[in-house]
Amino acid sequence: MPFLRTSLLSAEPAGVLKSLDELFALAHAMEQEAANRYDALAEDMRGQGKADLADVFTRLAAAEREHVDSVTRWSQSRCGKGPDPALVRWEAPESLDPESAAEVKTSRLMTPYRALAMAVRNEERAFAFWSYLAAYSHDAEVKKASEAMAREELGHVATLRKERRRAYHRQHERDSAAASAAPQPPIDARKLELRLVAQLAELEQRLTGPAAVRTREIRQQASKMAAAAGFGSFPASMERKDPLEIAEALVDGYLDGAERASDPIRLESLQQLAEQAISRLAWLRSFLAN
Repeated sequence: MPFLRTSLLSAEPAGVLKSLDELFALAHAMEQEAANRYDALAEDMRGQGKADLADVFTRLAAAEREHVDSVTRWSQSRCGKGPDPALVRWEAPESLDPESAAEVKTSRLMTPYRALAMAVRNEERAFAFWSYLAAYSHDAEVKKASEAMAREELGHVATLRKERRRAYHRQHERDSAAASAAPQPPIDARKLELRLVAQLAELEQRLTGPAAVRTREIRQQASKMAAAAGFGSFPASMERKDPLEIAEALVDGYLDGAERASDPIRLESLQQLAEQAISRLAWLRSFLAN
């Protein structure tokens, strides 16, 4: 349980559930909040003209509404009534954290695969939440129901992982077709970092004051990162992208590399690069937005 808490939950739940009524009220609120957030993202994607992403979030919202109905039926069968929102005593973990929602809205590299990967993480967080409550519940019925909720969320994780794999294969097929039409050797993270260094140097020349100083610091950091980043594989066309897209691709590259790394030293190096790249991306997004 400590692993679940530290790796998936940003904070421990604020307490324990004391009754099935409270459990159903909280579960209903969590599923409804998830449906509303996915609906909002679908609408936002439609406004941006991203029909494929709008379709993904529409389907996710529909699935969450089915979960809402399932909790309602469960509550009626066990307690003889539907969930009561007034019984939600403390704030549950958000189904979609603000950082993920912001990434969907601002990312230029967001794809159905990445959107589904984010949804998988959200369901894993819900699984950890219910597992935690089951482990620390003092009421036998609440404990059993929390375990059932955890198993339900695990089933959602499995379903979304299958969806994610299908999205990955579709994306890979499209990328392969594009590459065969205009074959170019892939580039590594080092080359992409150096391209970002050159772009930041151009940007720095147009700035003055604190913005110029911060851009210089980011550029110098990118130079050091390039020396440690002789790995990875990116489409050659990525070199022609703007600084924001390059910075975002590098974050993905370092995170993917860390996920696959088996050597502890390599893992630590990739994690450090990922942390620096995430901080850099956040600054670039904020700066370029202003």
